[in-house]
Amino acid sequence: MTLTTAQDATPPEVTSQPARTLHARLVALPSVVLGVVGTGLFLLAWELVPRLGLVPAKYLPPPSEVVGYFLRNLTYAEFWIAVWETMKGWAIGLAIAVVAAVLIGLVIGSSTFLRKLTNSTIEFLRPIPSVALIPLAVLLFGFELESKLLLVVYASFWQVLIQVLYGVADVDPVADSTAKSFGLGQLARIRHVTWPTTLPYLMTGLRLGAAVALILAVTAELVIGNPGLGKEIALAQSGGSVAPMYALVVATGFIGVLINAVFRSIERRVLSWHPSVRAELNA
Repeated sequence: MTLTTAQDATPPEVTSQPARTLHARLVALPSVVLGVVGTGLFLLAWELVPRLGLVPAKYLPPPSEVVGYFLRNLTYAEFWIAVWETMKGWAIGLAIAVVAAVLIGLVIGSSTFLRKLTNSTIEFLRPIPSVALIPLAVLLFGFELESKLLLVVYASFWQVLIQVLYGVADVDPVADSTAKSFGLGQLARIRHVTWPTTLPYLMTGLRLGAAVALILAVTAELVIGNPGLGKEIALAQSGGSVAPMYALVVATGFIGVLINAVFRSIERRVLSWHPSVRAELNA
């Protein structure tokens, strides 16, 4: 009988264990830590690009210069007025789009006839870029708030509507039939069967719609000239103030991150019962 020594019994893949352990440790780091490290690497790369002359600093100033203007903006009342104008158009437009999309989505999604009737129309209108409506918005409303709202509502409406339609289509027909057999009317079935199934889809649509609404609000201000951060960015660019322009761009980025974080928090609270949210919280 041949005896196997302890050295021979060692599996060959043990030698690669340290590499896997290092990777596992990096992945196990908190998301906040990884996010800070990633942001730091991005800022470092941005700082080096103009310093090394890869891109002229007059076109891409380093972040060390941009941060100074960004912090200075926080002390100016004009900056906060521009932020208010942007957020006002964003909030009003998003609210109109969400209410309309939820109501229309529930009505269309609950009827097979309406789904088939409107499918081609929705697929035709949804891909139209909102910026293509800028000439129409200017003709109808000029430089008033309504022109901005037209773009914001149109862009974010489809994000929410499509998700609501997906949610209604995902309702278990057996559960719906059971509710109907127990005598629940249409509104009661929407409340107790359709709505809980649609809610996770709706929250996803809200997050997507909120981001798109901010993009279109700033775009309207840039192109049309509505008051807000977009208009301030356009004025800084036309005046050759490149670093202040980038500071305003960074401000819009921070607002976008804040909006996403707020809607993520709302989603976790509203969907605390949902398995996907529980798995995310336990991870």
